[in-house]
Amino acid sequence: MATLRELKGRIGSVASSEKITGAMKMISSAKMHRAESDLRRLLPFRQQIENIIGNLLSADAEFSSPLTEEREVKSIAVVVFGSDDGLCGAYNINIFKELLATVRSYRERFGENVKIAVIPVGSKMAKATSRMALPGVSVEQQADVDSKSSGDAVKAFTRRLEDRFLAADFDRIDLLYMNFQSVSRQRPKCDQLLPVSSDAFKNEDVKAICRPYIFEPDAATIFVSVLPMFLLAVVQEVFTENRASEQAARIMAMQSANDNAKKLLEQLQLEFNKLRQQSITTELLDIVGGQIKND
Repeated sequence: MATLRELKGRIGSVASSEKITGAMKMISSAKMHRAESDLRRLLPFRQQIENIIGNLLSADAEFSSPLTEEREVKSIAVVVFGSDDGLCGAYNINIFKELLATVRSYRERFGENVKIAVIPVGSKMAKATSRMALPGVSVEQQADVDSKSSGDAVKAFTRRLEDRFLAADFDRIDLLYMNFQSVSRQRPKCDQLLPVSSDAFKNEDVKAICRPYIFEPDAATIFVSVLPMFLLAVVQEVFTENRASEQAARIMAMQSANDNAKKLLEQLQLEFNKLRQQSITTELLDIVGGQIKND
């Protein structure tokens, strides 16, 4: 049985843990709200680019770009987004499970001989993917980019992906990340980045407003110039969604840890009170017993 001193020490330790998890929850909440704000600021830029491309596609003209070239898929790159910090529950585990499912789907769709390159973003995901030992699957670590990368680093990373697609190193590039929906709801999502599909501009959110535009320079040149801007907007949005989802997952994990610490603290306090009451009762019995003997 634990002594009063041991219980008191455990109570102090659990109380400290409760304060730490509570503070971490508040910090993650502030970071998540900042990421949400960044998402809202990015949205108008992407919508404007999508509207421009939608208007171009609605014109009576043929558009082509090396970034839209459909090739026979022999090599695929999947950029998988994780976290650089821990204490976010099963966040990275869930993304890694989705990565394995995505690799299986590639095999079923494109054949067993398709080459798959996994490009992890975030130290935790890099560590998880480094242990992958699947045939035909390679892992390309990125030293200059992580889940907290700045806008310039994201831009350089996006340009590097474009260059490798144009050089035919990859016939298709996908982005695998956690889609942020709410604090308690994040879902893994895999989007095709390259080649750019015209379906990306045919969803309900893109409204082509047909007007008698005069394009300067010609519409095809504008289309080729705007596509890289669209890709950069997509990648920036995914980086931001990844940060928001990570902080949301950490909020839930810290909330769960905080609740568990409170329950454990209540149990320890109850045990401490019982043991202290038992000790007091024993001392009283000893005193009463001694008085009886003296009488």
